[in-house]
Amino acid sequence: MKAVGLHKYLPIEDPESLLDLEIGKPVATGRDLLVNVKAIGVNPVDYKVRSPKDKIEGVPKILGWDVAGIVEEVGKDVSLFKAGDEVYYSGTMTRQGGNSEFHLVDERLVGKKPGSLSFAEAAALPLTTITAYEGLFTRLGISRNAEQNSDRSILIIGGAGGVGSIAIQLAKLAGLKVIATASRPESARWIKELGADNIVDHSKDIAEQLREFGTDEVDYIFNVNNTLQYWKVMSEVIAPQGKICMIVEAAGDLNFNLFKNKSVTISWELMFTRSTYQTTDMIEQHNLLNEVSGLVDSGKIKTTLGDTLSPINAENLRIAHARLESGSAIGKIVLKNF
Repeated sequence: MKAVGLHKYLPIEDPESLLDLEIGKPVATGRDLLVNVKAIGVNPVDYKVRSPKDKIEGVPKILGWDVAGIVEEVGKDVSLFKAGDEVYYSGTMTRQGGNSEFHLVDERLVGKKPGSLSFAEAAALPLTTITAYEGLFTRLGISRNAEQNSDRSILIIGGAGGVGSIAIQLAKLAGLKVIATASRPESARWIKELGADNIVDHSKDIAEQLREFGTDEVDYIFNVNNTLQYWKVMSEVIAPQGKICMIVEAAGDLNFNLFKNKSVTISWELMFTRSTYQTTDMIEQHNLLNEVSGLVDSGKIKTTLGDTLSPINAENLRIAHARLESGSAIGKIVLKNF
């Protein structure tokens, strides 16, 4: 079967950074689904894993953790899906990725594809949706009851990216006042369309901009951008007893003492935690994706697809990686059709 992978970890400008390959087609066993891949989403984790390092893979490394496709076959212990089902999901870091014609994935990580979306539109959602959902409702502990949040606010740092785009929509559904950051006119328009109540420029003084529209502090912060860069301003604008969640590893030491006097709760979100450690609640990702599928089909959440490339090959994946690394992408980049 066709796949895109690597042997060496190289700069994306190098034509050998991602290669078109022919590899063997896997077989579904146990609780695995074999999925016929129709579209794949590209995320920052792809280029971070691919980033240059002194390592050579004997067996090609296949990246890609957002997939939409059709179940080809199921393992003997599968109970949630059958052949022919249309699905969408984000896989696990502990196995080969989904940048291949066929892909194996544990059924507990898989959701029913929204019927109202194309495969490309659906492939834009899983990884960022799981991250945003877990960040807001599991880590920050935000209530799903909109009436309870009528006087509460959240600052989403990095609103125009894949995770931020979903987080804005979920936070609005939960009844929060949503303040999101964007630094370009096109990204500001994007997050306004997604429902952000106020927009601040993260390249300027965030605290000062908040004060300009009457907000001195926020109850929650969901930082999906540079952790170290916004560490100090987060300590300034978070409310006493507020909660902060981050998803990006810090490139330097963090002074947690800044948050002590306010008794701030600080947490991290990584949507691969459940699959990496095979936690007993791993099926919650299946439940989560099914819930979001219903929200999409009822018109309450929309896809965050920004751009589509076709076909799925090394050349187009190198283009996608380069755009993500440049920080210029709005929404999600998806590739469709081998």
